[in-house]
Amino acid sequence: MNISQAAAATGLSAKTIRYYEQQGIVAPAERSDNGYRTYSPVHIDELKFIKRTRSLGFSLEEGRDLLRLAQDPNRTSAQVKSKALEHIQQITEQIEALEAMRAALLPIVEQCQGDESTDCPIIDQLSGRSQ
Repeated sequence: MNISQAAAATGLSAKTIRYYEQQGIVAPAERSDNGYRTYSPVHIDELKFIKRTRSLGFSLEEGRDLLRLAQDPNRTSAQVKSKALEHIQQITEQIEALEAMRAALLPIVEQCQGDESTDCPIIDQLSGRSQ
């Protein structure tokens, strides 16, 4: 399977597939006699795996670690669960930070008339002119 077919099979762009190979996220594709990349079902599975980890918010490095664990016949489910729990904690922290930003911004937005006036509490707050 060539890179265009691999892209279609995985939902990733050819550029992303090349990047993942270059970064060592997935195993490099074999090369045909004419130098073109050829992808096996194993490559497709690896690419799909990384795509799924990314869709859950894992970093590329975390995805690489999970892929290594998936390929390790001696891994334990405790190792995988630990990584997932760490990621859940990161997500929780991100949610808390976003909620704090929302809570800080909402009162300022509520103070803004949103009319044709040049007075804007949002700009004043962001500029440090209002307390």
